[in-house]
Amino acid sequence: MQNVLQPTGDQVRAFRDRQTGDPIAMLNLLKFKEKAVYEDGRATDLSGREAYGLYGQAFKEIMSPKGVKILYSGDVRGALIGMGDDLWDAVAIIQYPSTQVMLDMLRNEEYQLAQQHRAAGLEGQLLIECGADFQF
Repeated sequence: MQNVLQPTGDQVRAFRDRQTGDPIAMLNLLKFKEKAVYEDGRATDLSGREAYGLYGQAFKEIMSPKGVKILYSGDVRGALIGMGDDLWDAVAIIQYPSTQVMLDMLRNEEYQLAQQHRAAGLEGQLLIECGADFQF
């Protein structure tokens, strides 16, 4: 398991190639920095969680009009099965109307500006694409 901030080019291409036009959900496992660190070196008293919160607000403003929904977000309280309670601080499940909406987001200038808060706040994350075709 590797906790990183950005996908590789190969991961983006594979994500694009899997698209079906159907909605997708992205499972976000988040690890926050104790203190936010901005790439431009600005001084801040924000925690990593607080900086990520700024990103989250901008994300909602930019993406909600495009049909993106936050289905769930909350703190990780502990593992019931498996090991690694300390790997993640929070989890979110975000639904996108399609893969293309997420790909377009990555090129959106407003979104790219908001990314500064994401990068400042996150130690890393695991982002897992989920389809809608699994039935219990």
